[in-house]
Amino acid sequence: MTVQDIRSFNRFYTNVIGALDYGRRLYAPYTLTESRVLYELAHAPRTDAADLRTQLHLDAGYLTRILNKFEEDGLVERGPSETDPRRRRITLTAPGREAAALLDERARETVGAMLDTVRAEDRPRLAQAMRTVRTILGDGRAPRPEDVILREPAPGDLGWIVQRNAALYAAEYGFDADYEGLVARIVADYAEDHDPHLERTWIAELDDRPVGCVMCVRDDAPGAARLRLLLVEPDARGLRIGDRLVGALVDFAREAGYREVVLWTNDILGAARRIYQRHGFVLVAEKPHHSFGRDLTGQDWRLDLYATPE
Repeated sequence: MTVQDIRSFNRFYTNVIGALDYGRRLYAPYTLTESRVLYELAHAPRTDAADLRTQLHLDAGYLTRILNKFEEDGLVERGPSETDPRRRRITLTAPGREAAALLDERARETVGAMLDTVRAEDRPRLAQAMRTVRTILGDGRAPRPEDVILREPAPGDLGWIVQRNAALYAAEYGFDADYEGLVARIVADYAEDHDPHLERTWIAELDDRPVGCVMCVRDDAPGAARLRLLLVEPDARGLRIGDRLVGALVDFAREAGYREVVLWTNDILGAARRIYQRHGFVLVAEKPHHSFGRDLTGQDWRLDLYATPE
């Protein structure tokens, strides 16, 4: 392996993905770098310029020019950080989210078209080669929280939510098939009829695979959103994925105009309860019940979105 080998591969691959003319390739007025900034903003609900600069290894002046362009186009808003007044928080506006979603859709279509040219029997070899490159050049480091992205569901993800909930809750808590039926009904109702302005699902992705999820749906009570199906894969725990998923949901519920977020869980789910408590949820009721093949204690939790933090 020589330097020339790597440079040759780089030239080949940037040509394959159209990096030199990315905007025209996706029929969009954005360069590859601008598209990547939009992508990061769409998948990290609490982002500031310093975080973006670190994640993308961008020059501060270059990033500022990109953000200024986005602000002029009405794609982003900048305000004081909630955690550090010296920093500026950056959030996508509704047009910004639409632009990011359109870019993501076109990128998926482009990659899908490229993958269609690869024979089915060659795809596992290609996937393994990509993993090998990432492992070697990544120095075998452990995943970091910043490696996780939050995104909207892609085709197949809703089925993954049902399958993983059923498998994990059976393995970790002994739940029977009744729980899988409950999750399947929740997901089917969402897939068949949901208002994207008031309801949303987030998928946490690490190394191109889903490792977590949560759903926000309208509750029967007026002005209330309901948190459902929070899940984090065992091998991805410890990366603050649950915190980020709940944080994204709370931010969305507040922006959508809900007054409160409610949820129902069971007392044996200790890790999830601690996440809810960190985000300000308060336990309002408990009741024993027998469900999913277990004797459980159900719990109702509530978050007042307009309460003054202590």
